[in-house]
Amino acid sequence: MDAESHPVCRAAAGGVAACPPVVEYSTEFQAQAAEELAMLPDGSAIVEMMGDYLVMRDQVRACG
Repeated sequence: MDAESHPVCRAAAGGVAACPPVVEYSTEFQAQAAEELAMLPDGSAIVEMMGDYLVMRDQVRACG
């Protein structure tokens, strides 16, 4: 999805909303998070939520 077709970005272009900043995490912090996620049981709701978070981060990046 390109920035112009994303609803949040369209709103930003129209002056109604702006794209939030993407928080950058250090390599070490990302490694820690990956290790912790790997310890969760199969079918964990948190793993599914993190997948959704990844999509949202990609959408925000496309917006800016």
